[in-house]
Amino acid sequence: MVYLGEIVNTHGIKGELRILSDFKFKDEAFKVGNKLYIGKRKQEVVINSYRRHKTFDMVTFVGFESINDAIAFKGDDVYMERSDLHIDGYVDEDIIGLTAYDKDEVVGIVEDVIKHKQELLIIRNGEKNYMIPFVDELVTVDLNNKRVNINAIEGLLNDN
Repeated sequence: MVYLGEIVNTHGIKGELRILSDFKFKDEAFKVGNKLYIGKRKQEVVINSYRRHKTFDMVTFVGFESINDAIAFKGDDVYMERSDLHIDGYVDEDIIGLTAYDKDEVVGIVEDVIKHKQELLIIRNGEKNYMIPFVDELVTVDLNNKRVNINAIEGLLNDN
């Protein structure tokens, strides 16, 4: 499953939901007719309509006719099956678990990608965690060889 965002509120009385998302491929994910999955139970829903409003992605789902149908999902996360997402490139979930290398030396395993002002790769090597800025100058992803290549600049991987 690929994480798309969080339902932060309803909008109006006709069952529209506000999703806060920083997902890179929104135009592909939020297409009318796509299946999404909501909450911990991953309840399957189908997109009935989609539009952008300010910083929000506004959706209605098939069968949601009123605010009463939608309000129960406030605060839930929204997911999509990775196999249903047809994109050129990769999503964060594709690189989690890949081995990270600095030249040919193993740095560790990609444990997470976090977004806080900038994207960071969290790489674990035993008890050590490295936080690597996920920028083109420092990181390249090679899905074919199941590896992440790090161009380690001075101080990036130091233990001090």
